[in-house]
Amino acid sequence: MIGFSHIALIVGAAAAALLISFSATPLVRLAAVRMGWLDRPETEVKTHKHPVPALGGVAIWMGFAGALVAARFFTTFPTGTLYRLRAVLIGGAMVFVLGVVDDLKKPHGLGWKTKMAVQALAALTLIHFGIKIRFLHPDYLGTALTVFWVVGITNAVNIIDIMDGLAASQAAAAALGFWLIALPSEDLYVNFAAAALLGASAGFLPWNLSSRRKIFMGDSGSMLLGFTLSAVALGTDFTLVNPLGVYAPLLILAVPIYDTLYVMAVRMSQGRSPFLGSKDHFALRLERLKFNRAQIVALSLFAALFLSACAWLVTLVATPWAAAIYGVLGLWAAVVTWLISQVDMRA
Repeated sequence: MIGFSHIALIVGAAAAALLISFSATPLVRLAAVRMGWLDRPETEVKTHKHPVPALGGVAIWMGFAGALVAARFFTTFPTGTLYRLRAVLIGGAMVFVLGVVDDLKKPHGLGWKTKMAVQALAALTLIHFGIKIRFLHPDYLGTALTVFWVVGITNAVNIIDIMDGLAASQAAAAALGFWLIALPSEDLYVNFAAAALLGASAGFLPWNLSSRRKIFMGDSGSMLLGFTLSAVALGTDFTLVNPLGVYAPLLILAVPIYDTLYVMAVRMSQGRSPFLGSKDHFALRLERLKFNRAQIVALSLFAALFLSACAWLVTLVATPWAAAIYGVLGLWAAVVTWLISQVDMRA
């Protein structure tokens, strides 16, 4: 079991990340305005009406990385923890820089092939440091699925960043879910990384939701959040009680995963590329149903927290109960899919 001193340091890392992110975001916004780093609504998939300062991901990175580096000087990490945190920071830096370049090349940005190639390289970095899926054999299947998982989740969080507060709140909820499941164990790299990501996301959120000093996180922030969440999901044993616990990360990340699969299915059914943007997201369909954006973000956050609680429960109960939880949630997902699919998005 993890000691009280480490719990205090983990909480401290979350607080430090929140403080750094919250303090750095207005400074990043000021720099973005002066340098003209603005997200302009120049393509049809944009939902905002006026240019908004971008690159808020810089502040999220400062909070996340700064908290982990600071924590290193206040505790003696076990060798494995420090080793794996290096992997998360190195891979995170790769996707963060990729996101910055993509943000600066807006409105069209980098091609999806380039982005996926760099994301796959970041995934291979995790694998090199021993962070990978281990329940599949032969080993190359686990390696291939790890790359697919990391690239998929990185882009899922990026795709859901279509509404103020949505991606940051989802990332914070997911980080909290992984943190609470991992906390009793000695998976310290997961604890520290999840706590730092929770704090960095929460620190950015008030500015993203601000009406007068708004800033977008951009791809630099959303891809960093997605990559880190994919990495922490690989570091905890979810199957101590039952084998179905291995699917718990799918519940914790269900909202961005659902939105990604849904929009890809809609695009392909209409003969369009699943990798090109569109306004078929569940959040925009809820907006057509007269929910305002604050309500949509709040409902999505509640869903994420509820699903994280279900994921935690799945790791604690016997196999039949875990199967029942998955079954009920799957039924609800089917009902929601049918309902939102009735919304006409053509007008």
